[in-house]
Formats: sequence, structure tokens, C-alpha cells
Amino acid sequence: MKSAFSTELVTEETDFAELAADWERLYRRCSAATPFQSHAWLHSWWLSYGRRGRLRLFLVRQDGDLVAAAPLMLEHHPFPVLVPLGGTISDHTDVLIDDERADGAAAALAEGLSAAARTALIDFREVRPGGAIERVYDCWGGPRLRMQDSLCLELPAVPMDELVSRLPSRTAQRVRAKLRKLRALGVERHVVSPDDVDAALRRLLELHRLQWDGRKVTSEHLRSRFCEHLVRSVGPMVRSGNAVVTEFRIDDDVLAVDLTLLSRRLAGAYLYGAHPRLREHKADVAVMLLDACTRHLHADGPSTLSLLRGSESYKHHWRPEAVPNRRLLLAQRRTAPLMTAVAWDVVVRRRGKELLHRLGNLAGGGGPNPQAAATEAPHRECNHQSGRRHSSPPGQRLIKSPRTSGEHTGGGGSATDAVGVAEAVGRPSRKRADR
Repeated sequence: MKSAFSTELVTEETDFAELAADWERLYRRCSAATPFQSHAWLHSWWLSYGRRGRLRLFLVRQDGDLVAAAPLMLEHHPFPVLVPLGGTISDHTDVLIDDERADGAAAALAEGLSAAARTALIDFREVRPGGAIERVYDCWGGPRLRMQDSLCLELPAVPMDELVSRLPSRTAQRVRAKLRKLRALGVERHVVSPDDVDAALRRLLELHRLQWDGRKVTSEHLRSRFCEHLVRSVGPMVRSGNAVVTEFRIDDDVLAVDLTLLSRRLAGAYLYGAHPRLREHKADVAVMLLDACTRHLHADGPSTLSLLRGSESYKHHWRPEAVPNRRLLLAQRRTAPLMTAVAWDVVVRRRGKELLHRLGNLAGGGGPNPQAAATEAPHRECNHQSGRRHSSPPGQRLIKSPRTSGEHTGGGGSATDAVGVAEAVGRPSRKRADR
């Protein structure tokens, strides 16, 4: 007979490090997990980006087994808020919940988080649809809000020939010609061994710098803390099968390096660096990278090949499916006004951007494309495979106002506009009242 669930809060960095084995076992038992929830990625991120005293790991155990974990940190901007570890360099955030004990573990995790929500808003951004946190959201007893976040583009995880066959005939012919061009140039793929990953990643970042020299690039990718995080995390991920690093060579010269992240459901093209010489050779780097990425897929592997955040035009050539991430806000009565503030901030920023777009059109300047703006990644971060920078501030990535995409279920109904959100989030849910 299984014992009851117990919860604990971990705030010390050393304890986080010691959780590695338990965390990875739970990661393997959570089918919704993406590579950004692995212990290697999150612990390394904390070492590079975390702030002393802010770590908040909420854990659930049963019979000594770790069955749920919420990796969070406390921030103050300008009010107390608990946000997932991983920051803007992670395309998806989530919790981990054991599939076989999901209902009980999710309820226990929600109960553990509810105490924290009395003094801080819980704000999960960039949640992939079907994420484990949605189980917590479903059993949450206080005010809650679900809105749309950044857009991801996804393809089926099939061989390159099948991806090409999905394209219009003329486009498919051009892609096949580009593949033949790569072979004619003598481009060779080489999967990097775990022992050589560190050097390959440093080479990737140097090529990435060369690739975007003189053009706008995400500045974080050029910082030493990002390099340290990548080198520290990806080596263990390669060894555990959660990442693959590929080098592309011509005549033994490494002209490109690609990092692909892997999980049970998802293969994600994360970051690459390519030497300008490839452009001089008229090599199509996007085709080269996608071809290599499909070779890491197998029958019992991921079902989705994700191009991750961003809606760059080159991605749309492949006819991907648009899959918006979600933003889930969890609160209690005392912190419900903070959720109201977030909802208002989203509405104001979005409508301000729409106004600027209309003014730009009236002035004949064209202005930004609102659809493209809606798909940008948050917090001045970019889609890692494109290097395009997005400059919108935190909170703007909810691409619709609560009228169309917000779902307040903590107050007994949907909020139809910003006023509705402001009124609704302050009301406790019927479920909470019954407790």
C-alpha cells in the first residue's frame, strides 16, 4: 500500500546539486518533460543566472521516491513573484510529475505551492501545451489565469524525405537541389563524442559570433555566463541522450556546429554557429541543419521536431504547425491583485503596440507586423537558431488580451476584458470555498 505524499521546500544550492540522481529518474518518468527540465540544464542555469537566497524548489515524495518537482526562484519586479528556473534562454518551462502517480502528485504539488502563493504570484511562462504544470493548474483552488505566450513552430518528427514531400512540388525541387549542392561541396556531418563536446560548444559560440558579426544578435549568446552554462550543461545531456552536438566539415575544416536538444516527445533545434564561408559557397545552412536534425530521430523517439520560439520566414517554408506556448498564473486571495496587475500590463502593452503599428501605417512607414510581433520570444531573447533579436519587455508576450485568450477559471467564469480580469481574479474559486 502506497503511503501519503509529503512535500518539502529546498532553498540551498548544495541540496539542489545533490538531487541530480532523483531528479533525473523523475525526468524519465515524466513524458511531458522537455530537455529544459533536465537537472543538468536547470542546475547549470542556476549556477550562471541564479541569485543567492532566491532558490525555491518545491518537491513531492512518496515512499522516498521523488514524484513531483517545481523548480522556481523568487523575484521582485516590482512585486513578489515565483518564476520557473531556466529564464529566457529556455524555450519551455514546466514542472515534473511522475506519470504513474500524476493525479495524487499534482494535487500534493498544488497544495505545496498554494502556501507560497499567499505571499507571491506564481507565474509560469512558455509552457508547452500538454505540460505537466497544467495538471497543477486544473486542481488549483485559488484564482488562476491562462493566457497565450510565445509562438513555436513544429514539424512532425519524420525523415528529411518525408518533410520535403510535404512541400509544393517546386519548393520540394529547390530543396532537393540544395541537398545535392551540399553533397557536391563535400559537407560532412560528424556527431561529436561526449569527451569532445566542450570544445565543440566553444567552437559553436565562436562561429555564432562570426556568423552575426556586424548584425544584431542576442547579446546574451556572446556573454561568458552563457558559454559557461552551455558547456557545463550540454556535456551531461549528451551522455544521457538529451542532446546531440553535430559538426559540419569541408576538407576537415569545421564550418558549422549545431546543438539539438532531445526528450521523449520533442527534438528541438536550439542553437548553431556557421562560418560566413558557407554563404560564399552558396550553401543553404537551414536545409543543412534540418537534414542533420532529422537524422537524430528514430521510430520510438520524439514525435515532434520543434523549431522552437520565433516565426521567422525561413521556418514557414517547411509548412510547420503554429503551437503557442501558454502562460499560467496561480494566486491566492491575497495575491490575486498581482494577477490583475499582470493582466492589465499585458493588455496595455499589446494595445500600445497595435497603436504604434497603426500610426506607422498612417505615416507611410509600414510599422511592425503585428503577427510577427506576436510570435517574438520574451525578455529580449531570440529564437536560438535564427539569432534574430526581439526587444519587447517582460509581460508583452501574451499576444491577445484576456478578451480572446485569457481564461480566468478561479472566479467562476471567463474574463471578457481587462476590467473583467481585474474583477474576477480577486474572487476565490468555488473549489477553494468548499475546502
